[in-house]
Amino acid sequence: MLNSQEEEEEFITVRVQDPRIQNQGSWNPYIEYKIFLYTNSKAFTVKTSCVRRRYREFVWLRRQLQRNAGLVSLPELPGKNPFFPVHNRERIERRRQGLQQFLEKVLHMTVFLSDTLLHLFMQTQLSPAEMEGCVLGQTPYSTTEAILSYAMSNKSALHEGDSAVVSTIAYECQSSPNRTQASVGESNSETVASNRVVGRPSSITQEVTPVSITPEVTPDSITQEVTPVSITQEVTPTSRSEEH
Repeated sequence: MLNSQEEEEEFITVRVQDPRIQNQGSWNPYIEYKIFLYTNSKAFTVKTSCVRRRYREFVWLRRQLQRNAGLVSLPELPGKNPFFPVHNRERIERRRQGLQQFLEKVLHMTVFLSDTLLHLFMQTQLSPAEMEGCVLGQTPYSTTEAILSYAMSNKSALHEGDSAVVSTIAYECQSSPNRTQASVGESNSETVASNRVVGRPSSITQEVTPVSITPEVTPDSITQEVTPVSITQEVTPTSRSEEH
């Protein structure tokens, strides 16, 4: 049994997902994609990572890998378009699939697993210039330090990536009739409860509204109690003339 555990087959799972538009409202918006990596390969310092990259960074990575690999041919990237329609969902989805296929093929080619730039691309948020500087020893941190530092500062994104499969299943289940009916039932009970809670402040407001107090202390009511008319009737000149 121990031998079977020791001989566990290595795997590398990569997902390109969650495309987001950046620089909206400007003349040069672009799409960023989340790259989620999960592996047990000894080639990687961190077994789970999550970064965001744009298309031109993929182009840079392929060029660098080709330069270091020599005659080894690399898989192709989806076609480049200087006027890529960032609001066209179909085009974005096709590009996302192409980027994922590119990474899947690269990560399963042993010759590239030893390339430092690939690891920095997959497991840090460094820019291409910073990655090149790190490889050349021009940064105050090493490749391992850069990867570990980013992993420590990006724990929340890693948890989000870990739950990606669960979230997908839950989303699909919500479209089933049974799940929908259960959700509606829960929402109705919550609505009733919320109405009860909201109704309490409303009743209190009606009891202490200024409108109910105002008639009791209006100047009109005071005037009626001590009107000059009533005093005039008691001491009118007419009544005195009758007495004389």
